Amino acid sequence: MKRPLTAAMAVLLIITAGGCGRSSSYEVTATFADVLDLVPRSAVRVNDVTVGSVEEIKLDGWRARVRMSLDSGVRLPANVTAELRQSSLLGEKFVSLAPPVGEPGTGNLADGAHIPIERTGRTAEVEEVLAALGLLLNGGGLAQLRTVNAELGKALKGRSPAVNDLLTRLDTLIGGLDAQKADITRAIDALDSLSGRLAGEKETIGRALDAADPGLAVLADQRAQLTEALTALSDLSTVGTRVIDESRDATLASLAELRPILTQLVKAGDDLPQALNFLLTYPFPANVQGPITANFVNLHATLELDAAVVLANLLVNPDVGAMEPSEPADPAPDNRTKPSTPATTTPPVVPGGPQLPNVPGVPLPSISVGIPGVPLPTLPGLPLPLPTRDCGPLGLLTGCDQP
Repeated sequence: MKRPLTAAMAVLLIITAGGCGRSSSYEVTATFADVLDLVPRSAVRVNDVTVGSVEEIKLDGWRARVRMSLDSGVRLPANVTAELRQSSLLGEKFVSLAPPVGEPGTGNLADGAHIPIERTGRTAEVEEVLAALGLLLNGGGLAQLRTVNAELGKALKGRSPAVNDLLTRLDTLIGGLDAQKADITRAIDALDSLSGRLAGEKETIGRALDAADPGLAVLADQRAQLTEALTALSDLSTVGTRVIDESRDATLASLAELRPILTQLVKAGDDLPQALNFLLTYPFPANVQGPITANFVNLHATLELDAAVVLANLLVNPDVGAMEPSEPADPAPDNRTKPSTPATTTPPVVPGGPQLPNVPGVPLPSISVGIPGVPLPTLPGLPLPLPTRDCGPLGLLTGCDQP
């Protein structure tokens, strides 16, 4: 029910209008993501006190730009916030200006200032609250939540120790991951570096893949043959298994018979390699390869002569076959001539002739050639040069000194 205006009220409105008309103002703008049903001439309030009005609302891309006029006496910080609010459930919309929350105010809000979208917002609409309440009350989520709670209770019923152990293990796992956070970070950084290098070698990798394409094409064309080969290999393995199974006893018997031979070879030790080494140069030892040059053999011979015995043999029987050879020389003679050692020997026996007496101190001749394993040939009637010494014909028998 409308009440008529009294005279006093009319006078107050006129004074107020006149005062407003005489006072100055300044303008600021604000960007909102959504202005809902805000209209021009809506109020601008500070602490629910009207300090201005909305002058213009226009579209700025997908956002709304609101131009407001404020009384000159209103002092607000430059980082002021703006919010769309509603006076009541069915009341009008208005713009509420307030200092920032959680940070100090800076500067002063001046004419032409702009409030960015980061410092603007709006409250929930009554329609939105009622819609959410209706969804909740109409079983939109309560029934499902009740079902989930009931099923979760059934699943955990009687399994509290297992669940507690699971939570303990999960806590240990998370603790271990947290302790290795630096290593995990380094691994991720290394993987990032590897990815960067792979990206840098993208052309090289592409060329490699292109080069592998012909080979893959050949493999694809020969897929049937490869499959047949693998199948045949499977059959071969089956046959090989059967052959091994059937020949197992014979193989074990052969190995058992081979065991004594291997045992003797082990006992032979280093003798077998040395015998094989000598076999390559048989009948000569390995060190004989050095003196062999082309078709010649360099030999070192030691010739020992006893002039008395040689002269006796020549005087008694010139046709005597061979003189007794001396003891064979060492298998590996050196290059120095060993002096003969005089010894009391028995003179050689000449068949059919007189025998020489065994004279002490008269050495017998000996001839030795240093060829290991090769007997000295018989030299019948070898005329050897005798030294010239005036000892007389009996000097040989009386111990005349050798030349």
